[in-house]
Amino acid sequence: MGDTRARFALLSVGAALATLTLKFTAYALTGSVGILSDALESLVNLAGALIALMALKIAARPADKTHPYGHDKAEYFSSGVEGTLILLAAASIAYTAIKRLLQPVPLEQLGWGLLVTGSASLLNFIVAQALLSASKRYDSITLEADAKHLLTDVWTSVGVIAGLLALSVTGWQWLDPLIALAVAGHIVITGVSLVRRSVDGLMDYNLPADELAEIERILKKHHDHFVAYHRLRARKSGPRRFIDLHLVVPGTQSVQAAHDLCERLEDEIEAILPNASVTIHVEPAEDAASWDDEEHQTLAMH
Repeated sequence: MGDTRARFALLSVGAALATLTLKFTAYALTGSVGILSDALESLVNLAGALIALMALKIAARPADKTHPYGHDKAEYFSSGVEGTLILLAAASIAYTAIKRLLQPVPLEQLGWGLLVTGSASLLNFIVAQALLSASKRYDSITLEADAKHLLTDVWTSVGVIAGLLALSVTGWQWLDPLIALAVAGHIVITGVSLVRRSVDGLMDYNLPADELAEIERILKKHHDHFVAYHRLRARKSGPRRFIDLHLVVPGTQSVQAAHDLCERLEDEIEAILPNASVTIHVEPAEDAASWDDEEHQTLAMH
């Protein structure tokens, strides 16, 4: 799976190089700061794609003595760095746009510039759809970040093209830098979102509510075979999910019966949540330690 994800990252690198060339060509033809802002974002796309490629290769490494849970969290470093690069690009775009607002420059050859930019956007859209599909198939936040970044680039380009068309009709030179400022604001939203999600992943944020509900549904389906469960904890590391909980059973239940129950629960949870690793700690209901104050506060069912 790691090699396959890396191949999609290589596709993103190729698309970034192609669109970068097209957009800087469009900027050279027109002198449009709106198109320049679009080209600068493509430069960030290239850097992000290269970082994603490296992160996916690291994440694909198997668990070892020093990383017993694997290397999947490398994906969060990738999306975090890409989000930071996006924010830096937004600052650069805003600076250039404000400078152009204060010192307007007439634009040239808008027709060719728009044609080249439109071609680059179409290429980005096609690659973004392929990456988005792959991100769902392999549950990869790195590929998802790349795809959404490319889609942001597409809608940014659409905005720039629309603005330049309006400029060609009205002749208002201030429209170009104003669009660039709007682009910068849109990019900031994407960058902040990526950084936040990356931090959540690195901080072992809980699984989504719908996935937790599925786990609890399975537990409740077998509630006749145990007394209670508590300390249910779940986190995600890249595409992998780690789930653990405490299961309170009657003290008279045999080890074999408790083991079989845990096996059933683990198999059902892992069948519904892909790439899940479930660990269940069994406790006797008659032992006071199974009902200490802290654990009792997190009791999920009794």
